[in-house]
Amino acid sequence: MNLLAFSEAWEMDPVGHVVNHPFTMDAEGLWLWSAQLGTLVLSGVITILVGLWLARHVATGPESMGNDRYVTKNVFAHMIEVIAVYLRDDIVEPMLGHRTPKFIGFLWTLFFFILVNNLLGLIPILDVMHLVNPEWHHAEVSPLGGTATQSIAVTMVLAIFSAVVYNVAGLRDLGVKGYIEHMTGGVPLKPAFLPIVVLVFVIEVAGNFIIKPAALGIRLFANMTAGHILLATLFSFIILGLKQGLVIGVPVGIASVLGAIAVYFLELFVAFLQAFVFMFLTTVFISLLAHHEDHAHEPAGAH
Repeated sequence: MNLLAFSEAWEMDPVGHVVNHPFTMDAEGLWLWSAQLGTLVLSGVITILVGLWLARHVATGPESMGNDRYVTKNVFAHMIEVIAVYLRDDIVEPMLGHRTPKFIGFLWTLFFFILVNNLLGLIPILDVMHLVNPEWHHAEVSPLGGTATQSIAVTMVLAIFSAVVYNVAGLRDLGVKGYIEHMTGGVPLKPAFLPIVVLVFVIEVAGNFIIKPAALGIRLFANMTAGHILLATLFSFIILGLKQGLVIGVPVGIASVLGAIAVYFLELFVAFLQAFVFMFLTTVFISLLAHHEDHAHEPAGAH
């Protein structure tokens, strides 16, 4: 496939370069492998490998190095270490207190796994695959590409994992009796208060098991999808403008390129922001299902 044919595809359907593409299907048309699934697997491999590499570089060195054994020498490893320490000390610990070591591994994993997925989505892997293999473009298939966190299925699974963690944490911290009391808002379990108890219980159950996970999953999905569609649309404007001639095409192309660059940097910021928001809200939900006396020992700036 030449670049002209590829540009015509952009013009006709810019969103087609953003949505998920199947790669292999069974006889009934069920997707066995898709482009976003390939990106999801790649993100997992990258997260694990970088995590193992980071652990070696931030580990304390031998005593013969003196105070230098505590200093991370690699610049990239130092950057990730700074981010991780900030998330632990300034975000998680003020809310979870002494329970921070129990949950920080899970919260770090959430943040960095989502971040890697978001950043991979900014690389046009899908379009490179179609340029390399024109048959994949004509068949609208690809083994790799796209943003996995742009799939509502992926983001909702991540949200379900978070829901399981903060509810199990609440059960372990409060106990069954305390967890039920929390779900009823502390309203006395007396016949006179029964309608209020039922109403509060239904609201709390819906909030913990439906509303909160849905908010986590939909927020991440919507933010990642919106920016990518906007980028694809701006690129299609460049092609449409050039087809109208140089008088129209040049200014439209310049404006579209500048707009795409601005949006791309915004998307880079959003990639970090959405990973942070997902981790932060999960931390908040964990802290809400905790003994109230834990919050009495929080630092003054925790609120």
